[in-house]
Amino acid sequence: MLLLTASAALCVSAQAPREPRVLPPGPMLDGGRITLRSSSLSVDILKYSGTVARLSPAADPNLDYTPGDRLKERSADTFYHLGDLDLRFRTAGSSGWTDVSTAFHREEATVLQSDGDHFAADVTSSLPSSTPLKLVRTWAVDKGDLVLRFTVTNGGSAALEIGGAGISMVFNNIMNGLTLDQSYRSCSFYDPYIGEDAGYVQVIRLNGLGPALLIVPEGHTPFEAWKPILDRRDRATGKGLLGNDPTPRGTTFEGSYDWMVHSAGFASTDWKSAAEWNPGTMQSLAPGESATFGLRFLVAPDIRHIESTLTQHGRPVAVGIPGYILPRDIDGRLFLRYDSPVRTIASEPSDAVGIHDDGRNAAGLHAYTLHGKIWGRARIVITYGDGTVQSIGYRTIKPETEAVADMGRFLFHQQWFDQPSDPFHRSPSIITYDDEVGQQVTQDSRVWMAGLSDEGGAGSWLAAAMKEYLEPNAEEVAKLESFVDGVLWGHLQNSSGEHQYGVHKSLFFYQPELVPGFTYNPALNWTSWTSWNKKQADDVGRSYDYPHVVAAYWSLYHIARNTKGIVTRHPWDWYLNQAYETSLAMCSEAPYYTRFGQMEGTVFLRLLDDLKEEGLTDQAAKLEAVMRTRADIWKGEAYPFGSEMPWDSTGQEEVYGWSRYFHYDDKATVTLNAILAYDPAIPSWGYNGSARRYWDFIYGGDPKYSRIERQLHHYGSGLNAIPLLEEYREHPSDLYLLRVGYGGVMGPLTNIDEKGFASAAFHSFPDMMRFDPYTGDYGPNFFGHAVNTGTYVTHDDAMGWICFGGNATEHNGIVHVTVLDSSRNRLFIAPFGLWITLDAGHLVSAEIDVKTPVVRLHLSAATTSMPVGRVRLTQTVTGTNERTWAIASRPHLIAGANVIQLGPAETTVVLQEFEQ
Repeated sequence: MLLLTASAALCVSAQAPREPRVLPPGPMLDGGRITLRSSSLSVDILKYSGTVARLSPAADPNLDYTPGDRLKERSADTFYHLGDLDLRFRTAGSSGWTDVSTAFHREEATVLQSDGDHFAADVTSSLPSSTPLKLVRTWAVDKGDLVLRFTVTNGGSAALEIGGAGISMVFNNIMNGLTLDQSYRSCSFYDPYIGEDAGYVQVIRLNGLGPALLIVPEGHTPFEAWKPILDRRDRATGKGLLGNDPTPRGTTFEGSYDWMVHSAGFASTDWKSAAEWNPGTMQSLAPGESATFGLRFLVAPDIRHIESTLTQHGRPVAVGIPGYILPRDIDGRLFLRYDSPVRTIASEPSDAVGIHDDGRNAAGLHAYTLHGKIWGRARIVITYGDGTVQSIGYRTIKPETEAVADMGRFLFHQQWFDQPSDPFHRSPSIITYDDEVGQQVTQDSRVWMAGLSDEGGAGSWLAAAMKEYLEPNAEEVAKLESFVDGVLWGHLQNSSGEHQYGVHKSLFFYQPELVPGFTYNPALNWTSWTSWNKKQADDVGRSYDYPHVVAAYWSLYHIARNTKGIVTRHPWDWYLNQAYETSLAMCSEAPYYTRFGQMEGTVFLRLLDDLKEEGLTDQAAKLEAVMRTRADIWKGEAYPFGSEMPWDSTGQEEVYGWSRYFHYDDKATVTLNAILAYDPAIPSWGYNGSARRYWDFIYGGDPKYSRIERQLHHYGSGLNAIPLLEEYREHPSDLYLLRVGYGGVMGPLTNIDEKGFASAAFHSFPDMMRFDPYTGDYGPNFFGHAVNTGTYVTHDDAMGWICFGGNATEHNGIVHVTVLDSSRNRLFIAPFGLWITLDAGHLVSAEIDVKTPVVRLHLSAATTSMPVGRVRLTQTVTGTNERTWAIASRPHLIAGANVIQLGPAETTVVLQEFEQ
């Protein structure tokens, strides 16, 4: 997160690159336009260049998927447009590659055909005169669809190798200079399925409504890689360099990309140290030989109909359950729909994933059961009878409880900072870690990173607190309590005085005269705005620093309330009160940013529930009142998703929660749709449920890799999954919500490596393709996982009984569910709309008799620290049914939870429906 004041105009974001020198309009606008209309799209093509000036769906002619409103300012050379092509080639047998692009220096194209259904032009003139390639671009309406084709011909006397062929995907994700409302009305996000012949790009308006544009292969045009178009510019002229677009990339513009048909010329050079989604290929052209690449443009009526639209157009569709992240103890299911039968299906590496063919079911889906065997990334490759190849990116992880336990050990040992003489009062604590060098980060010129605050510095101790909330370990909880008493309360947070409960922006600071015995690393740049002095670091006016502290207290409240003998320093009500007072202090000490949704803001709703359950009605009323004041601001905004950043993807979580709580349902729906616009369902572990985020490698990652870059499973994944799954529990027939939400819930676990180090996020650019070496701002991601994970079981007409977070089998009308998620204390039974949660105790399994209906829960045996179970039942779907679920034995309640005495072996709890 940036630590500066936001503005209504997005162009003023301080971290965005400077605008390039204003370039005069190029001649590409001079030749006029031609319009082609397919059954679902209307496209305006510039005759001079053959690139797109406007692309609109027939269902919404006012929407332009391209940045057509910026056409004049982007008409100069080096600006990319939809319809441009990048090529990398070499003479066969040579070692060096040559790059050319139709975007770099445009000359007028030679029109070859122009009628109502075709516009073909020879654009070779836009390539350097020495290029031995001839290039013809054709736009056509074919079988009712808009199609783009490139024909590349070797016009030289020597054989050539095409090692890079990138079709530019340029859509209107440029929010520079727009207000938030303008952006949500006019801009679109787009996401890739880098799936070879089955790949596609989906383009969705920011508000999540209306038709979704789909770009799929035409002919043999595999989607092999996703190459970013960067914004490097010539310092003297301001023009973009070859292969770059001068539109400034920053928090309001992620950048554009190339759909790479071939990428071997990059995989062996620029990307040689990275493991790509797919192997790079190249194509040889003999003299006079041609190759054709093409794309077909389709339109789905909305987000939820993307897969059905692909099926209607004969495209392969894959659905993974519970997604594409495979804990080794969970049965993954893969369902394929395509007209051509599967010829082969294989794992790469061959021993990474076990695959069992379950056959084709009555709904026409070819089903498989997958078992992750080797930790890490794998590629499932399906070859169909017609030669179509589909690839799906999977990731195998340890069983969830093992991965979380590994993280706990790493946090409380390798990251445990114990230096009593530290002049910044950071000891003892869980501090940021650099896994590349295997060291704690005790100094960083972005002082918050070493200062235990902000997302980047608080991330590790927040993850530690939420790990203990999930699965408390006595040794680790003792250390967490020592951090609270020795660092958090009294140093990071004021324990007395006028600003009591105020949270500082950082404990670490740069002011050498105040710490004469401390040596600042001279290799670091201490001259930028990020190197706060003591006064700046002590500031308590940044509301985003407060939820982390509330979450730490809240987790210890839950541990103390629901376990025996683990929390020893304070009683449960002390921690509950600390969480409550810190929440109020956020609104009084840091009011400016409270007008926005906070990351982890869900903790305030959970805290309010706890205050009510504990009978603290006065405190609950006061907390509710201050939160209503905030929600009333959002109620009056069209798109209430502002933050300290110009555009953001993390405040939506809290905005949704309070909007639902106060019955501002229209705003909750607006928020949900906005989340779905940037949170896709795609057959890839990296993109499925991965909320769009692309600037926090600058503020929370390793400074060696600081850049604007799409981050996979950054903390937006875990946080945005909270409203998606809450909405699903209220609408259990909407399987799309479960699929996307559970992808976000599982994402944070991929960041945990085999030894327990948890990274901030995955670098998606093809020159890296690995997790960042810094722990950074991982904590909010794990918060989202910890408060939201659970096991979900549902029945789908096409896929049958399916399970997320466990394994489910059906026999003689009884569904047996093994609970394997990291919490093991939450189970949602979708056909009943029944949400089962445990404050204490763990679920082992459940039997669901759908016809009776009866549910039998099996709870794990009693332990010294957990002698009783505390079970809550929530009916999430309201309607005319006047029956409700309850425990058959009707146990007594404590703070709203049913108390179950646990035995030395598993305890069975029977749930039945009763008249209300």
